[in-house]
Amino acid sequence: MAPFSKVLVANRGEIAIRIFRALRELGIGSVGVYSEADRNALHVRKSDEAYLLGPGPAAESYLVGEKLLQVARRSGAEAIHPGYGFLAENAAFARSVEEAGLIWIGPPSAAIELMGSKTRARTAMQAAGVPIIPGTTEPVDSVEAVLALGEQVGYPLIVKAAAGGGGKGMKLVESPAEAERALDSARREGEKYFADGRVYVERYLEDPRHVEVQVLADAYGNVIHLGERDCTIQRRHQKLIEETPSPAVDDVLRARIGGIAVDAARAAAYRSAGTIEGLLAADGDYYFMEMNTRIQVEHTVTEEVTGVDLVREQILIAAGEPLSLRQEDVRLRGHAIECRINAEDVAKGFLPAPGRITAYREPGGPGIRVDSGVVAGSEITGLYDPMIAKLIVHGVDREHARRRMLRALEEFAIEGLATLIGFHRALLIEPCFIAGETCHGLVESEALAGRAAELAPKTGIVAQSHEVGTALRPRVRPVEVGGRRYDVTLLEPEPAWAELGRRRRERARGGPGAGGDAVVSPMQGTVLKVEVADGDAVEEGQVICLVEAMKMENEIRAHRAGTVAQLSIALGDAVAGGQVICLVLPE
Repeated sequence: MAPFSKVLVANRGEIAIRIFRALRELGIGSVGVYSEADRNALHVRKSDEAYLLGPGPAAESYLVGEKLLQVARRSGAEAIHPGYGFLAENAAFARSVEEAGLIWIGPPSAAIELMGSKTRARTAMQAAGVPIIPGTTEPVDSVEAVLALGEQVGYPLIVKAAAGGGGKGMKLVESPAEAERALDSARREGEKYFADGRVYVERYLEDPRHVEVQVLADAYGNVIHLGERDCTIQRRHQKLIEETPSPAVDDVLRARIGGIAVDAARAAAYRSAGTIEGLLAADGDYYFMEMNTRIQVEHTVTEEVTGVDLVREQILIAAGEPLSLRQEDVRLRGHAIECRINAEDVAKGFLPAPGRITAYREPGGPGIRVDSGVVAGSEITGLYDPMIAKLIVHGVDREHARRRMLRALEEFAIEGLATLIGFHRALLIEPCFIAGETCHGLVESEALAGRAAELAPKTGIVAQSHEVGTALRPRVRPVEVGGRRYDVTLLEPEPAWAELGRRRRERARGGPGAGGDAVVSPMQGTVLKVEVADGDAVEEGQVICLVEAMKMENEIRAHRAGTVAQLSIALGDAVAGGQVICLVLPE
């Protein structure tokens, strides 16, 4: 008998679809939700029934707890699964679900609250004998406190949002001169993403491995771990590639860090699926970093090597069932790798690249899994994170999985916007990755960006003769040539209305006349902070403003020394990609 008749999934995209599938296998009805921006999204079609929450911005739709509770009441859902992101780690929302007489498919609100405060979590873990990274266990409220810790433990330091997670609210401090900016930025991101501007400071470990442990805990005191995941390959403290087992972890170390994870979960009185995130130093020391009180994006690789459906386990635990396996039942078979396929432009420092997917074809074959929430025609909007899909492969060992991933990446076709496919292809053939090293300093390097551009999916270009100055638009067409099929791009004239629209957009962005004086926004987003005014003298590289796009905070800097003129933005303004922010006139 199904544990619930209906479950509301308070999320979108690929994770919503992933949860719908688990519900369907258990014979449970699925209730989806969507914003105006997601009206035509795939997850809406994949749910048994779906309800509109409100406008596109998450703060007016997916983050409004009362609207979600109204949908649950209206649909007759008995439980709510939050997925990850949005309200998944919001203790107040979890409590409101329970108070409404619904089942929360996740950990107790008290555990979310404890682990949601990184300073309280560090204190609790320290008391439980779990090793923590040297740093503060209380919130830091002044630049002087940051500088004092720097004098005590040395630089670099890292400032972290006390309620943070997912790479948000984390700022590196490599010298005393950077302390104030890092503190302000981490506070601002903490307030924006977690409604909590408190921060703490840790010693920044040089070139550690990011190794996390998956745990499961039920309501009967049973806690187990399902091995580790290596999430070392990151940009801006956000994960790009995850794999299990870790290339740096043997059976002895696995038992030790698994025991640490179980101790941490017990100390938090945890229940449900969760992840203990830690750093593995070069000398073999392992430090607790934080606990993610939800299902993780990268849960997929653990599922592939253990055969355990983690979402199914979450649902059954919430329904009062005991764990379906014991620690001695857990076996790791083979090796799994996940590549996050995001809409990002590697050549522009991984800037978000929202747009419409014009063509989409997923890879297939043995050992390949794609968790996605898009089809051809789907819009990747700047309102949410830039993930398009997760590509997961399973092989008999790491090298087999690496080669299988390369084959899958070569088959994966996504057109219409920039993606990370070329980046992943470039990194997976690097000697450091092949050897299972950290690839420290390579991920965000210009050298790798160049190789990524070379390996990005390409189509042939067939130029047609047109009058000089005619705007052209690409059209993909299949061609038979020597018995082989190629996709070629034909450049066709834009219709007159499209050319008119292009000229209007060009005028709105400052036009070509701005020339070398212009500082332009490389992405669509929202202005978070303006740090200059008309008439200010600036140095090359000085920050002009901060623009937030797809949950990332980006610094727009002066391209040369000079004087600021025609500043066209203010706090809270929406900017378009290519829009002129200001001019920097030479002295």
